[in-house]
Amino acid sequence: MSELVVKPHEAGLVRLFKLNMRPEEARFLNEPGAAAQALGVGSLDETQIEVFPVTDLEELGLPGYLREGLGVPEQHIDAEKLRKVEGWVMVVRSRAFGGRAAELRPGAKLELIGTYAEEGVDWTPAPEPLEAESAKPYSAQRIPPRQARAEARRKGGIVFAVVMALVVAGVLWLIL
Repeated sequence: MSELVVKPHEAGLVRLFKLNMRPEEARFLNEPGAAAQALGVGSLDETQIEVFPVTDLEELGLPGYLREGLGVPEQHIDAEKLRKVEGWVMVVRSRAFGGRAAELRPGAKLELIGTYAEEGVDWTPAPEPLEAESAKPYSAQRIPPRQARAEARRKGGIVFAVVMALVVAGVLWLIL
């Protein structure tokens, strides 16, 4: 499968592009529709695209950003290759395509660095069922109805007393 082909309902992939262009051209890709045009596709969810200079990542760097910011497992990251990347980059998550299939046709100024899989959730069942007394239905301690009513009256009385004190204080403040 080509890294430039987006399958229908694709999820969990991150494509990283190096932008071989001037900073003002790279900044322009944050404008509505500009990233889609640069990738040669119809439309994209702009909230799932990031365009920034690598220097913004400071000591974290691209390897750290992919690992900690996007959840890419360490074993999928070629840290040495990513540390050599300079200038501006564009990150495109699978959700940017809204579940639609697409074939990316990036312009000459976009260079695909790589496609990375975000760490997924492990849905395998636990080896043995979890059993706890508190997890059983209706296992919580029930309060007797009289005690519940008494507690509700007490709380209501406190709220009433506070409100009345505020009203009296307000009337006295207006009079004086």
